[in-house]
Amino acid sequence: MMTGDPVLAGGCDCGEVRYQLIGPPLFVHCCHCRWCQRETGTAFALNAMIETERLTLLRGMTEVIMTPSHSGMGQKIMRCPGCRLALWSHYGGGGDAVAFIRVGTLDEPHRVSPDIHIYTTSKQPWVVIPAGLPAVEEFYRLDDYWPPESLERRRILREQRSRPQS
Repeated sequence: MMTGDPVLAGGCDCGEVRYQLIGPPLFVHCCHCRWCQRETGTAFALNAMIETERLTLLRGMTEVIMTPSHSGMGQKIMRCPGCRLALWSHYGGGGDAVAFIRVGTLDEPHRVSPDIHIYTTSKQPWVVIPAGLPAVEEFYRLDDYWPPESLERRRILREQRSRPQS
C-alpha cells in the first residue's frame, strides 16, 4: 500500500544511483523466507512490486548480480557498482517485466507498507504481524489477495509479454 504523491524516488547509499517510480506498486510483500533473511541480514525483506516500465533510472548505472532464489529460478539483483547496495530484483519466474524494489532504498520508505506477509513458516518468533494484515505460510494465489487495479495491470503486462517481438 502507498500513501501520498504517486511518484516515489530512491537510491543507493553513496548517491551514485538514483531511481524513480511512477505510480503505486502492484503489491508489497513482506517476505520472511530464509533466503530473504540471509540476503538482507535481518528478519525479512520488504519488496514493492512494480512494472519495470514505471521504473526510471535517473542517475548512474546498476550492475546485475545473479543469485539463487527459493523458487529455484534465480533472481537478478540490481546493485550500485560503487556501494554495492541492492536496489531491486527481477525474479526468474516473472522475467524483467516486474521489478521488486527494496522499500528501504526509497527516500520515503514510510509511504509504502506491506500488503501481505509471505513465507511466515520461517518468520522469526519475535516478529509480530499486525492483526488484519494478510499472512500466508508460503506463497499465494494473486487473485485471492491483489486489488482489482493491480490484477488488471498484471493482465496487461502478461498480454504484452505474450505478443511476438518484431
